Amino acid sequence: MRQDDVQQPSRRRVLGILGGLGVVAIAGCGDNASDAATPVTTPTTTGGGSTSITGAAAGTASTTTTAPPSATAVASCTKIPEETAGPYPGDGTNGPNVLTQSGVVRSDIRSSFGSSNTVAKGLPLSVVLTIVDKSSCKPIPGAAVYLWHCDVNGAYSMYSQGVTNENFLRGVQEADSKGQLTFSTIYPGAYPGRWPHIHFEVFSSLSVATNGKNKKATSQLALPEDICKLVYATSGYTQSAKNFPQTSLKNDNVFSDGWTTQTPVVTGDVTTGYVARLDVGV
Repeated sequence: MRQDDVQQPSRRRVLGILGGLGVVAIAGCGDNASDAATPVTTPTTTGGGSTSITGAAAGTASTTTTAPPSATAVASCTKIPEETAGPYPGDGTNGPNVLTQSGVVRSDIRSSFGSSNTVAKGLPLSVVLTIVDKSSCKPIPGAAVYLWHCDVNGAYSMYSQGVTNENFLRGVQEADSKGQLTFSTIYPGAYPGRWPHIHFEVFSSLSVATNGKNKKATSQLALPEDICKLVYATSGYTQSAKNFPQTSLKNDNVFSDGWTTQTPVVTGDVTTGYVARLDVGV
């Protein structure tokens, strides 16, 4: 199923370079997201394949947190469970399609692109995914991932009230020669009825990552309970702290049948931010 995007410049590569063409607006419901920007961390790859994050959230000292090399090792090639994309995918399957917009191919998804440059506030989070073949366990270079999630208030850009004209916390990345890709984002909030999670779709190549109908897999990351408790106790996550205790993994409508292979290894702290790593078998 490997389709390395080598010769095709693919319209996607050009889109990522040109600037924005505007943001799709569609009515929906949800909480308002703040327009204030928050300094966040930048992920860098270090020796041994580990990833470090440097910097800090506003008002904190700058430090560095490095995850152990073992956290990046390919431990499993089990196929990632297929899950719903939910009602707010923005991938063209239910209306708006951010995947065709100039600027969507990016590693830093904290800000909107196109007609807005609003930056989503929240604790820094780097999501590092390694895409592997479920049969051979070998990395899949050139695979593409579209990742999206809610803001600290549980609102989804392009859909929720107050952020229909935003497209932050959405982006596409192409896996490197080791099948790995990284997104710089914020820790998602918790909203009623769902366990804290991150959505993503895997495509065979960047050139076909233009509509959710072309995806190879659709799944979600189940964020660890202990980390959620720490994050939601910090400033900015007041509503999440209230919503989080209302849902458990066992009664979540997505993860209730199992979440082990969807739970990333998370390292870091509430001062510098976190890094979440997961091997994704497709």
